[in-house]
Amino acid sequence: MKIYGYIRVSSVEQNTDRQFAAMQELSIPQGQIYTDKQSGKDFDRPKYAELMEKLKQGDLLYIKSIDRLGRNYEEIQNQWRIITKEKGVDIVVLDMPLLDTRTHRDLLGTFISDLVLQVLSFCSHSERENIRQRQAEGIKAAKLRGVRFGRPIKKPPKNFKKVIQQWELSELTTRTALELTGLTESTFYRRYREYKIGKSK
Repeated sequence: MKIYGYIRVSSVEQNTDRQFAAMQELSIPQGQIYTDKQSGKDFDRPKYAELMEKLKQGDLLYIKSIDRLGRNYEEIQNQWRIITKEKGVDIVVLDMPLLDTRTHRDLLGTFISDLVLQVLSFCSHSERENIRQRQAEGIKAAKLRGVRFGRPIKKPPKNFKKVIQQWELSELTTRTALELTGLTESTFYRRYREYKIGKSK
């Protein structure tokens, strides 16, 4: 039997220290701790895939919390089934002692564990949905207040009008106009269209 640990955070900026410290307290060899720093929404996680190849029947896998297995109800349930049923590997969820497949192997214990798993994975899924909804509502409210998102619009240089007039009269080539304004070609044409629209009003 081998003991493994799996750690996941949703972006490279997030810190894995808390999860890693929990694995070290269990004396899991560092080479048997697998870490992914990316979203679990599509399960395109290289270290998780590598871990799944390593897991053999009778092995033991530790995770800090149930949502490390996925970001929605169906994925968590599916990964739990693959690991415990298909591979015959035990799982211990450190944040929820009831989710320890090594104990309570009788019918009642299995029923309780399955029930807790379903409730927790559903709660994890619901919380993700709530977070997305709150983010969308926050963005909508910010836009109503006039908050702009994305990169700030680069204003045309002071000489833009004069350069445009010379360019329209073919006194300047496009290349020269770009050099004089310091704009890229796509931005130059965009600002030119905006200039013509503003002039026509």
